[in-house]
This record gives sequence, structure tokens and C-alpha cells, in this order.
Amino acid sequence: MIKLIVGSKGSGKTKTIIDMMNTSAEATEGHIVCIEKGMKSTYNIKSSIRIIDVDDYNIRGYDQFFGFFMGVLAGDYDIVEVYLDGILKVGDGDLEGLGTLLDKFADVAPEYVSVIVTVSCDDEQLPESVKKYL
Repeated sequence: MIKLIVGSKGSGKTKTIIDMMNTSAEATEGHIVCIEKGMKSTYNIKSSIRIIDVDDYNIRGYDQFFGFFMGVLAGDYDIVEVYLDGILKVGDGDLEGLGTLLDKFADVAPEYVSVIVTVSCDDEQLPESVKKYL
């Protein structure tokens, strides 16, 4: 399952996913991973959630990110939720490329893994390739 949290900068997307992660951490027996750019959420997320900063791995572009994402999933079969914050920064704001990335997630992510993604733009700016995941 892929879920998008869309809104302009400052609309509360990151706070929303932090709340979602912390709530899930209390209820799930599986592992939760937060992949973000810039480690801005570190002090607000429960310690049981694995936090990964893509800047530590020099990830540039959606293709590299997809390979990285698959490596994270392959390294831990107990992951049930992956939260992605700041994904447009990884892909230099390419919304069409984001649609392609989301399609790849949908094709390969196991059915039991939820992928929750923040997208910093207004709904009307989204191409159809991204809107279909709203």
C-alpha cells in the first residue's frame, strides 16, 4: 500500500507522519523505518523507529533511491511501514519521476509493507501518475 501526504511547505506534513509513526510504534509488532533527507525528525520519533538520512549515503535521484529502498527492505523482513519524508528533494522536484518511483514501489513492495510518502506541493500540481496514489 502506498499513501501520500500532500501539501505545500509548512502545511504540517512532517508533523502528520511523525504522529502516524509514533502511533504505529505503539501498536505494531513489526519494524518501522523513517527515511528522510536532513534528519530533521530525530528528536520527535520514538526510539524503536529506525531513522535513515539519505544524505549519509549520498543518494541522488530516484533511481539511486529506489535501489537504496530495496536494500533496506531486503535487509529486514520484519519491516511493516516505511515513511519517506522529503522525497522531492532527492529527485530535484521532478513530479513525473516521482510517479515512476511510486509505480516501482507498487510493483515490488511486499503487500504487508505500507509506504507513506510526503509530497511538498499542492494537489493541483500533481501529475496523474502521482494523483492515482492519493
